[in-house]
Amino acid sequence: MRVLFWTLSFLVIAAVVIIALFYPLILWAFIILLPLFFLGIYDVTQSHHAVLKNFPLVGHFRYLFEMIRPEINQYFIESNTNGRPFSREMRAVVYQRAKQHTDTLPFGTQRDVYEEGYEWINHSLAPVQPKNRDPRVRIGGKDCKKPYDASILNISAMSFGSLSKNAILSLNGGAKIGNFAHNTGEGGLSPYHLKPGGDIIWQIGTGYFGCRKPDGSFDLEQFKERATHEQVRMIEIKLSQGAKPGHGGILPGAKVTEEIAKIRLVPPHQDVISPPAHSAFRTPVQLLEWIQTLREASGGKPVGFKLCLGDPTQFLGICKAMIGTGLRPDYIAVDGGEGGTGAAPLEFSNSVGTPLNEALNFVHNSLVGCGLREDIKIFAGGRIITGFQMAAKLALGADLCYSARGFLFSLGCIQALRCNTNHCPVGVATQNPYLVKGLVVTDKTQRVANFHKATVHNLVELLGAAGLESPDQLRPWHIYKRTTPVQVKSYARIFPQLRKNDLIEGSAPEIFASLWAYASPDHF
Repeated sequence: MRVLFWTLSFLVIAAVVIIALFYPLILWAFIILLPLFFLGIYDVTQSHHAVLKNFPLVGHFRYLFEMIRPEINQYFIESNTNGRPFSREMRAVVYQRAKQHTDTLPFGTQRDVYEEGYEWINHSLAPVQPKNRDPRVRIGGKDCKKPYDASILNISAMSFGSLSKNAILSLNGGAKIGNFAHNTGEGGLSPYHLKPGGDIIWQIGTGYFGCRKPDGSFDLEQFKERATHEQVRMIEIKLSQGAKPGHGGILPGAKVTEEIAKIRLVPPHQDVISPPAHSAFRTPVQLLEWIQTLREASGGKPVGFKLCLGDPTQFLGICKAMIGTGLRPDYIAVDGGEGGTGAAPLEFSNSVGTPLNEALNFVHNSLVGCGLREDIKIFAGGRIITGFQMAAKLALGADLCYSARGFLFSLGCIQALRCNTNHCPVGVATQNPYLVKGLVVTDKTQRVANFHKATVHNLVELLGAAGLESPDQLRPWHIYKRTTPVQVKSYARIFPQLRKNDLIEGSAPEIFASLWAYASPDHF
């Protein structure tokens, strides 16, 4: 559109000048055309709005429609049948924080507090001022030589290839400014992850991109070369993801440029489809042994795994393998079935995988019941955008959080739903150089950092209002949910809780005990 704008502008001006030689009155057209021309020049040269930069003049219609129906005012009004706000209104809240605009609202609560699904945290009559305004969590067990002090909020896995180079540069630059971590996604470690200097969690998926042999199997030497890089602070094995659990990743051939192919170690211009399962291990015991191999090869950095909870006995099988071998992951990232992606089959996106609350509660309590919880940190990821959503996940057992769409919105994502077509209009999820150019790194980098800072700030404010000094004091009974129009329950009553070693000692409730009896460390 930028090229079209300049071409049409030149042609129109030339045509008016030529016609004016014969019909001087046509010069009055400049009264209309010149302001539009200068507006178009402003759109192309400004750095704050990717839509206007990529679509000069016509992009203003989008903002005109927002003036007619302001998104921020609708956020608390429109909701679906489950009481969950529409994501475009959530996006508007992120915009306010990323741009450092006021995000306070008049007229109090604008959600129906008697609607099923409404959640809240109760305040204290003795609120406090938490001393630590930037809560951090140390990740690294007894076998870890280089533990990492992670922010309580970090960028979830999104690959270069799916995202543009400017999006990756902005995300990692924001992580550098805000001192938090940026997960690479399974697409490999690219120069754009390294250039800004932000902390990196390198994710290894079933395709082993960046550490694979020509036949697609894992290559330990390629792994060592990248994992020992100073910016790589942790290693994450992706077992499954919430948006399409049990299904491999997809990168359309249109996005597989020569550069991306070199980074991923795959052929260019061909669809890249990750296998649904790993070939480096086949059993829970082999998974833990591989974790130990990666930890040693990386120089002692924390290694964990990410999963969307499926068959619960398989996770308990991993727990049994931990007890039997003495090997531990340094952390586990729990991805909810409601997680997002740029491309997934409808059935997988909508109907496969355990939602985050249930999965997080199960993983946390399984580790507690096995006496393993103190050795392993837990990430929670899946539609986490606000400070309250973070508090709710921390109350259910998470130590820290991932957010993907929140940081995408801070980049300017407008949910055009063109992620899988290479035609993202704001340059976030495309490899089209003309569209990518619309995302100005210097502007978006600061917005990423602003969103992180504001969200963590709001979490800390909530903790203080509840009378809590730190996030690790949150418990299930701090969060309440309306389960029916006339019934309210705390998370402690909704979600079953185990005591330390309940599973090992045989004192767990029947629902847990039967699953534990069936679980095996020798097969998934």
